[in-house]
Amino acid sequence: METIKIGVVGLGTVGTGVVKMLQAHQEKISEITGRKLELACVVVHNLKKHEQVDLGDVQMTDQIATLLDDPSIQIMVEVMGSIHPAKEYITQALQAGKHVVTANKDLIAQYGRELVQIARENHRDLFYEASVAGGIPILRTIDNSFAADRIQRVMGIVNGTTNYIMTQMLTKHWSYDQALSSAQDLGFAESDPTNDVEGLDAAFKMIILTQFAFGMSLSLDHVQVQGITKISPEDIAEAHQLGYTIKLLGIAEEIDDRIAVSVGPVLVSDQHPLATVQNENNAVMVTGTAVGNTMFYGPGAGELPTANSVLSDITTVAKNIALNTTGNTFNSYRQETVLATPEDVVYPHFIALKMRDVPGMMMKLTAIMTRAEVSFSRIIQNQLGDGNARVVIITHAMNDQQLADITREIGEQENMQLLASYKVLKNA
Repeated sequence: METIKIGVVGLGTVGTGVVKMLQAHQEKISEITGRKLELACVVVHNLKKHEQVDLGDVQMTDQIATLLDDPSIQIMVEVMGSIHPAKEYITQALQAGKHVVTANKDLIAQYGRELVQIARENHRDLFYEASVAGGIPILRTIDNSFAADRIQRVMGIVNGTTNYIMTQMLTKHWSYDQALSSAQDLGFAESDPTNDVEGLDAAFKMIILTQFAFGMSLSLDHVQVQGITKISPEDIAEAHQLGYTIKLLGIAEEIDDRIAVSVGPVLVSDQHPLATVQNENNAVMVTGTAVGNTMFYGPGAGELPTANSVLSDITTVAKNIALNTTGNTFNSYRQETVLATPEDVVYPHFIALKMRDVPGMMMKLTAIMTRAEVSFSRIIQNQLGDGNARVVIITHAMNDQQLADITREIGEQENMQLLASYKVLKNA
């Protein structure tokens, strides 16, 4: 049986899982691919940090040239993270005639098109299933299983850190800071959690999902992003009182051949399947014209779930090598990118306000809503005990431009303060 040699760059959580699974599942992979996979080397940034790691006969080095300059290594697996030098390493590997598998969502979201072009020019494979939703094979599913369907919307919980935090705030009534601290203690959140809690991690994943589902290429500037740092226990309690759970959702939807992509807190009906996704788990719901709603659920991160997606890509590359069919693009769907306007994006909204509890204030609020041509669906008012009241509104469906008009007018009022504004999921 012919041997395919593999070099791994990075030995963190995911890299360690890839090495374990490569060594443990050799026999099964060989049966599937008709090739023996051999781990030739592991490249790390700091050798001293990994002195206690036993890789057997596998070479560990801090020199990327060891991998790039070895013509016998056919596949490079990049699991080091960050944009640089990962982009340069992948580029050099492709140009050196090596196939590449990566889990680097930030890199693929920002430079995926460029790297795909380099792979195509060099007739090499570039796969990145593990870049979105950890152990859920969502990219390959969209590419293969929905090839004949017209996708209308892709949405879901694509960041396990924020979902864990929101779960604890709901079920244990913790503050945001308490829930974040717990997530960090358990290893779900980094010491600097900015990318997760500000929605950037989810936004990069939605950019990749948008390319697969709609064939449109976006930059981060095209995504409306709001994190979870300003969500209060009061928001969560009042949403729950109204029959909703707040989730950080990524939503990509096609509206009259235009695309709208957002990441932010959304009120999801307690009866909706996404409301039941707890802790660090992820779920992606795909809506197609033919198939309707389908949901894919599983662990969104972690050593072995993510490594399993990496191994899936490695297996695909090995099959392509065996069949001499390498050089095909992971996803070849291409459409002109046309962005939706604020008037196109229509949702009901949850709006929380702090208002001076004096006569006439509710009439002022009603006048603001009337000028924006928006009506109330539900209203809750609670006294704050300092001469102010907290007013919570669920509106009927309105577009983003109407929301912007309402937000601007509220900001101009002396005794009225906007505390929160979140979408309410349609078709819940």
